[in-house]
Amino acid sequence: MIRAFVALSLPEPVLDALATLQQGMPAPRVVPVENLHLTLAFLGEVDETALEEAHHAFQHIAAPGFDLRLSGLGMFGGARPRALYAGVVESAPLRHLQGKVETAARNAGIAIDARRFVPHVTLARLNAARLDKPRMAHFMAGRMGFSSHAMTVTDFRLLRSHLGPSGASYEELARYPLQ
Repeated sequence: MIRAFVALSLPEPVLDALATLQQGMPAPRVVPVENLHLTLAFLGEVDETALEEAHHAFQHIAAPGFDLRLSGLGMFGGARPRALYAGVVESAPLRHLQGKVETAARNAGIAIDARRFVPHVTLARLNAARLDKPRMAHFMAGRMGFSSHAMTVTDFRLLRSHLGPSGASYEELARYPLQ
């Protein structure tokens, strides 16, 4: 079984801005800069045959390239936060691409969670029980105006996730150009 997901990579200037944003973050598990990405679809643990079928389906996705910008911060988990993220400015082309990726994965027999797509870049994993909420609130308040430069999205990628004791590492399996 292969743990896989489909994502957009981020260009160096955006990664640099996110690395600066992460400095002083009161979180024990900050996502390493090399792992920052925008997930389009988490495929989970899939067998090689289903992943190969998904790969072929992804190759046939026709979608235009587009510009995208990150903006603001947020947390997932409500009263028990589990992740701190950079938000994404609303983008119809991004939602269009994400829908096509999800449909292609489902058509290949991969069960995708039915959660609403909330585009974001995870910056840190949080432990609600050990989170210093006042310190995190102060950190976020000082950075809510965060906004990245616009980036041009020219492709999307199929990535494999290798889980280890020090966190995940990612391996690019395929790249799919946009028109």
